[in-house]
Amino acid sequence: MKLPAIKGFDEEAFNKYLKNTGWLMFGKILSMIVGFVVARFLGPISFGDLSFADAFTAIAAAIGALGLDTFIIREILNDPTKKDEILGTSLLLRLGVNLLLIPISVVLYYIFHKLSNNPGEPLTYVVALLSFAAFFKSFNVIDSYFQSQVQSKYVVHIQNICVILSALVKILLVILNMPVIWFAWALVFDGFILALGLVLLYQSKGFNLFDWHFKRARAKSLLKQSAPLILSAVMVSIYMKIDQVMLKTEGSSAVGIYSAVAKISEAWYFIPVAIVTSVFPALINARKTDHERYIKRLQNLYDLLVAISLPVAVIITFASTFIIHIIYDNRFGGAEHMLPIHIWSGVFVFLGSASSQYLLAEGFTKISFYRTAFGALINILLNLWLIPLYAGIGASIATLIACASSAFYLLLIPKTRQQGIMMLKSLLLVTAFQKIFKR
Repeated sequence: MKLPAIKGFDEEAFNKYLKNTGWLMFGKILSMIVGFVVARFLGPISFGDLSFADAFTAIAAAIGALGLDTFIIREILNDPTKKDEILGTSLLLRLGVNLLLIPISVVLYYIFHKLSNNPGEPLTYVVALLSFAAFFKSFNVIDSYFQSQVQSKYVVHIQNICVILSALVKILLVILNMPVIWFAWALVFDGFILALGLVLLYQSKGFNLFDWHFKRARAKSLLKQSAPLILSAVMVSIYMKIDQVMLKTEGSSAVGIYSAVAKISEAWYFIPVAIVTSVFPALINARKTDHERYIKRLQNLYDLLVAISLPVAVIITFASTFIIHIIYDNRFGGAEHMLPIHIWSGVFVFLGSASSQYLLAEGFTKISFYRTAFGALINILLNLWLIPLYAGIGASIATLIACASSAFYLLLIPKTRQQGIMMLKSLLLVTAFQKIFKR
């Protein structure tokens, strides 16, 4: 794929970023297809139960990540000789916290179930299993190391192998007509094989996991730096997942239909993550050496993400009924009315992913937290109002407004307002037209 020669756009860099994104494409597409097959097989009620448990535990899993990923990369880049200390400390911190979160998640679900007006069948076992699956994500610190060495392609190879194994297991469960609890076990298997794969990859590159060690001072330093991002990650999980939790008041079927729509809308969210991860080192370097180039790269990044997300949102809006029918047949009635609303959240998710890199580069971690908290609060309040009135359609509207509010929260803060204006220019295609007419 070749980008048109538009003045002011770094074509060579774009092609590099596109290539990096391509490494993820196979695994993500396969995972997406299998996800659709599983949703269609389980149907609204069982898929709703599984989606609710996944959303419920995802909020706790955000705490377990400790917001360390980017800081691990930065710390290793700043002091490569302390690699074993940084990785060992990060891993033990995550293992300890995730182990503690398993019983906490189960107890919180038990309370939620007892207090709910429409509890449905108990899902305690499913919640426990998905909490345990999050435990294995502690080993993602290995992924952070390879990112710091610009060697993410090795991790992607491991991820793709794991996705293939996972797909085979889930397709087998569908063929054998297994109940929902087996799919919860399949998610535990996913977490385990990925953790094992990362460990084997690290060892195969001549390193030794047993050289890692814990240092209290490093732990305090990492936690102090990442504390705002822990809260921010929790807030992100809340405003991305709380709708599925709150929809449980309308029954498992409502959760299942909405989750089936969200699975389509969110299937492509890996693209901005892959792109911004690829460009982050280039942004940091430009900030150090050439501020004008730094701002230009940020604007180009916003333009690129809008150029990807906007056409997809438009196409899916007009083709929503056809898409829902092809993917789910007639098993998720009403989904075709939610998808044209929910899909537009992606445009703001894309812009939010890019501006998050700016906030990180500038050290504005508190602002990052405040804006995600703002989005989460908007989502909760709107869900409380709209879900009783419109069920899944109300949750879709709430998610869209929350994502837009979070992305453009930067307009409310004087020192980040310029970035908000830059995003707005990209969204309204102002900079795109400027580049075209200046060719």
